[in-house]
Amino acid sequence: MAGNTTRPRVGVLALQGDVREHERVLQDLGADVVRVRRPEELSQVAGLVIPGGESTVIDKLSRMFGLQQPIRDAIRDEMPVLGTCAGLIMLADSLVDAIVGQESFGGLDVVVRRNAFGRQVESFEAELDVPALGASPVRAAFIRGPVIESVGAEATTLATLDDGRVVAVEQGALMGVSFHPEITGETRFHRRFLDRVAAPARVGASHG
Repeated sequence: MAGNTTRPRVGVLALQGDVREHERVLQDLGADVVRVRRPEELSQVAGLVIPGGESTVIDKLSRMFGLQQPIRDAIRDEMPVLGTCAGLIMLADSLVDAIVGQESFGGLDVVVRRNAFGRQVESFEAELDVPALGASPVRAAFIRGPVIESVGAEATTLATLDDGRVVAVEQGALMGVSFHPEITGETRFHRRFLDRVAAPARVGASHG
């Protein structure tokens, strides 16, 4: 955010999930945060975080509140978006083990499997090497997280587990991670997201 004298206005999709945790991280990093539940709120922000939660519920409510197509349009128009856990599922172009009728916003050229790490009682933490974020490892919390089964030509892998499973990717203005950086004190993904929001190429960008 160096050199940026204004507070970037970004949104957290607030239909369901751990909205407050993301809100707190973003505010601590100097952002003005809007809870996005309707299209008019999406039109007020220059970037969006899609939190963890239940992807099936987020999908259903996004359609109910008329947000699905506006978010798809914003992604197509290169709005920076960070998706964590369920947010990664919502950004995937293809899903494995989705429930009948489940849809995503798309944008990431990846195939994602829901609940790949089992039930909530099987949650775990791990340290990940993420070269794009610097030398220090990332402490990642996996809570019924998805896994990225395949990465297409358009997307880039950011992190894998020791067994080779991909758990973080980016593609243009989009980032998706299988875990919850917002609950382990890890802020670098949010910083990278805010850096993209503040990039000179985005000055004057509008999404409506």
